[in-house]
Amino acid sequence: MFEAGDVVDAQALRRWAELGLKAIEERHDEINVLNVFPVPDGDTGTNLLITVRSAVEGLRASGTQQTAAGVLDALARGAFTGARGNSGVILAQILRGMADATATQEQLDAPGIAHALDRAAAAVMRALSSPADGTIVSVLHAAATGASRLGADATPADVALAAADAAAAALQHTVTQLDVLAENGVVDAGGLGLLILLDVFVEVVTGERPDRRLTLTTRPVPPVRSAARPDASRQDDPAADDDTAQDYEVMYFVGDTDDERMATLRTRLDALGDSVAVVGDGAGTWTVHVHCCDAGAAVEAGLAAGTVHRIEITCFALDAVRRDNCSRDNCDGRGEPPASPGRAVLAVVEGDGAAELFEAEGAVVVRADRPMTIPGLLDAIRAVDAPEVLVLPNGALSEQNLIAVGAATRDDHRSVMFLPSWSMVQGLASLAVHDAGRDSVDDAFTMTEAAATTRWGSLRIAQERALTWVGTCEPGDSLGLSGHDVVVIEHDLVAAGASLLDKVLAAGGELVTMLVGSGAPEGLAEQLTAHLDAHHPEVEVVVYHGGQGSDLLQLGVE
Repeated sequence: MFEAGDVVDAQALRRWAELGLKAIEERHDEINVLNVFPVPDGDTGTNLLITVRSAVEGLRASGTQQTAAGVLDALARGAFTGARGNSGVILAQILRGMADATATQEQLDAPGIAHALDRAAAAVMRALSSPADGTIVSVLHAAATGASRLGADATPADVALAAADAAAAALQHTVTQLDVLAENGVVDAGGLGLLILLDVFVEVVTGERPDRRLTLTTRPVPPVRSAARPDASRQDDPAADDDTAQDYEVMYFVGDTDDERMATLRTRLDALGDSVAVVGDGAGTWTVHVHCCDAGAAVEAGLAAGTVHRIEITCFALDAVRRDNCSRDNCDGRGEPPASPGRAVLAVVEGDGAAELFEAEGAVVVRADRPMTIPGLLDAIRAVDAPEVLVLPNGALSEQNLIAVGAATRDDHRSVMFLPSWSMVQGLASLAVHDAGRDSVDDAFTMTEAAATTRWGSLRIAQERALTWVGTCEPGDSLGLSGHDVVVIEHDLVAAGASLLDKVLAAGGELVTMLVGSGAPEGLAEQLTAHLDAHHPEVEVVVYHGGQGSDLLQLGVE
């Protein structure tokens, strides 16, 4: 228990982040079920999970931060890079507000925690064009207010508990604040996610997580209806007659811009749609989120504001069709059939962290921590209960062996297609554009194109003397590979990584994804990220701990 005068240090904040990720992992399905606002697409929990995971990965990649300010800044940067959906963007802004409030503070006392929550609430209000009552915004403001009401003798534990208790009360009240929540008898999904993180913070400073008895639903949550069958849904769906309902969720990053142009962009997006959020990372890049009917116009507005990259467009109607089909085909409730008739993506993956990444994107994972064999992959394909299987081999088998597996599957009366992913980073890029609602040929083509346009490389240690394209390497040398070819030989691993990055970025690139292996020395990703910041400042970096044993580090450039 934190006593008066005690402080929350960097170690406590790191523990909060790790425990928070675990808590959201455990309860993200529960959050998904509550998701009826702003769009009933059942993905708020998943979006929060991906965002929190990205925040934690950002912290891990930043090395051993020694100050509270350093930890919060690393979390905010990681969340900003990987934010998904409306809830993810808001969470990223919460962390950014907390990070800005701490400035250079090494530790947080009770007033510092209250101030961080207050700044977070203010930052979210600035980021959203039309914040609604009865949402995560209301829960956040209640938490900030509850924390600020305590006297000067309050401890960090007092502040944390007061904030979480106020948030819990506000969450219960959300069902009375929004008509759509009242009609469905549920509390706000994003608000529950925030409360979970606040309760984890209470656990960090008190040693015990609050045991809450919340009423999250007052009636069974109705199935999400398909927009493709309006006659079946119009009677019960209050949004069916709403001409203002939006068709697309659009997200992208904007760089090379300024505050004035971003303010103009916000105004244009407000005219195009709703759920507008414009969030800065504090370093000149902004993430933009909007629900609208004209996705092209939303992207064009961003192009007028600066350099746009990492565009993501989600069609709610297609998602609704998939969910409706899923519900009729005995789905698992998360919007995708786990192994039911339809199309499945099977990914060959090495490492615990990489497996989590692929599973979070909906892939069926087969582990290759030991060398993959033809019978092993064939058995994995046959175990997938779907008539269409798209396979991401990720370099686990040679092309000749894949041909042999493909020939063996022809007798299985199913369609099996092997996509050209020769690394896990290419597989992730391919999986990111997968859409089960598309025609199978179109989906395979789009995924193939994403994999093929992702340049990849890796860092390894030479195990024996060998002749390469760039000379002879000796055992213990650090090797940088572009694809399958050695292009860098160095005595120092960081120097090899920096040289490899320079080479693969010579042809351009906007995003570098790093998968850190289990054998990588501590701080490797951090040092390479610093090199990119210094020599390629226009490039964004995402770092994940893949845990693979084959490469010390695998990188992809998009």
